[in-house]
Amino acid sequence: MIVVVEGMSAAGKTTWCCQAAGDTLLPETFPADRHNQPLEGPEVAAYWVEWNTQRWRNALALEASKGMAVCDTDPLKLHYSWGLWQLGEKQEADWQFSLQETRRAIAQRQLGFADMVLIKPIDASTARHQMETDITRTRSRFDLHFRLQRFLIEWYSALEAVFPTRVKWGLPKDFKIPPVTVNPGRYDLKAFDAFIASLPKPLSS
Repeated sequence: MIVVVEGMSAAGKTTWCCQAAGDTLLPETFPADRHNQPLEGPEVAAYWVEWNTQRWRNALALEASKGMAVCDTDPLKLHYSWGLWQLGEKQEADWQFSLQETRRAIAQRQLGFADMVLIKPIDASTARHQMETDITRTRSRFDLHFRLQRFLIEWYSALEAVFPTRVKWGLPKDFKIPPVTVNPGRYDLKAFDAFIASLPKPLSS
């Protein structure tokens, strides 16, 4: 089983994952050379989708060896590009590059939908307090991530409509993973297309 834990920066998802997942945890990671990459264009989409496919491969390997992988953030992280487009921080062309590259990866079974997503919305004051008291990490883009939270919620609300019961809101306080079964639509392109088509459009479009 592959379980994704999502939420904005400082929502507490990493802390929860560390206590709940044990040796089934797939940590959130980033490529070391990401700051040297261009900010737009098809090469950027290919770069990040390749990174995401590596995380998905790691999740599959962990699932094969342990029976479960708990991913701190979604390997299928297309919501980030979509959210930036919604905010006007990214051009529609760049969103389309990311979308098509991700769709190709799903068609080739290099990326897929998780079996369950646990997502934790959080209010700004609580998130800011948790950010300021966490001395182990710097979060220089906190304000952007809080602005993106609205679209993160819209993204997984739309996913919930396509895959009912597979999106859970909030993180269990007892740190126990809810019962989960394999999602038969992991690589379902029709489901992916229906999901994308159901997403809200920017107000300016």
